[in-house]
Amino acid sequence: MDKLVQAFFRTYEAATATSDFAAVGELYADTFMFAGPNAFHAVRKEDFLKVIPRMKAQYASLGLTDTRLFSVEAVDLDSRYVQAKVHWRMTICTQTGPLRNFDAFATYVLQRCDDKLCIVFQLDHQDLAAVIGDKPNTQA
Repeated sequence: MDKLVQAFFRTYEAATATSDFAAVGELYADTFMFAGPNAFHAVRKEDFLKVIPRMKAQYASLGLTDTRLFSVEAVDLDSRYVQAKVHWRMTICTQTGPLRNFDAFATYVLQRCDDKLCIVFQLDHQDLAAVIGDKPNTQA
């Protein structure tokens, strides 16, 4: 299962890097739960697909240049669901300083859907916009 989950998030990484928002959308269930440090809500995929380009533009305007999959730890919850703890390494380019890296963490619940995986729950463990805009360099 770990290899399947790893491949799933490599696909996610590639789709976001190339701004292939349709491919990103294919990785989510038609309706999924999203939670962060400030709120949680149910999201319809069609609404999510409308927001993704604006989110990517907002993060780019804050200097986010690259997001790489660093690690994935997967645990079967039962025969249909997998929990994946994902560590992303993000790179920021600021106008006033050198590139800086920071680590972002998210927990996903994936459902096995017709011989593939799809995200039914996503928990971001930090407010990315706040972290990108405010956090000092903590990684070399």
